[in-house]
Amino acid sequence: MMQNNLTRPETIVVVAMSADGKIAEASRNQVLFGSPADKAHLENQMATADGVIFGAGTLRAGGSAMRVTHPELLKQRQEQGKPSQPVQIVCSRSANIDSNLKFFQQPIPRWLLTTAAGESRWREQPGFERILAIETSQQAIDLPAALQHLATLGLKRLAVLGGGELIASLLAVDLIDELWITVCPLILGGSTAPTPVDGNGFLTEQAPRLELLEVKPVGQEVFLHYRRQRDE
Repeated sequence: MMQNNLTRPETIVVVAMSADGKIAEASRNQVLFGSPADKAHLENQMATADGVIFGAGTLRAGGSAMRVTHPELLKQRQEQGKPSQPVQIVCSRSANIDSNLKFFQQPIPRWLLTTAAGESRWREQPGFERILAIETSQQAIDLPAALQHLATLGLKRLAVLGGGELIASLLAVDLIDELWITVCPLILGGSTAPTPVDGNGFLTEQAPRLELLEVKPVGQEVFLHYRRQRDE
């Protein structure tokens, strides 16, 4: 569970990867290699969240957002006083996103987390219900400040769906609390194929440490549940 002194949403990474640790092909095309059980698992995690966040690259690769569709999950959200769908938050410094993507026709709440430059790109066109321009002095997205702001908007639990660059950026500033990783039975290979955590990487001494909470084999897949270890 998230530490009580954190004034931000609880964050849970939910990703599927190949047995060799890849989340897409080297071409970075989206590969739907998870089983129906993995898809159901993802939908369950989304259904418990107030918002889901993902990078623009993930959106470009898939073109659309996954929605909560299972009647029981929709009922649970209604009973909890939540809207039928969690807020879909695109995180992009440039906000260079094709407005013709199916994503913009789906019946979902859409927010954009970006910089001042990204905000200007979308200021005069529809697509996002809310645009949050929260940047550092280097014109990058200020992730700690952004998550604190999301908490003030009522988001208590945030599912992080990728890609590897966003997950790496959140880990680098200690903003990930738990990870669900589905290991799928195939090998993708490729030295440039993206992994669950891309970026510059961490030295061993500074590498985030994890506590294994659960190992659940389902069919040919293995679901791994980790909690981020922090110093007391």
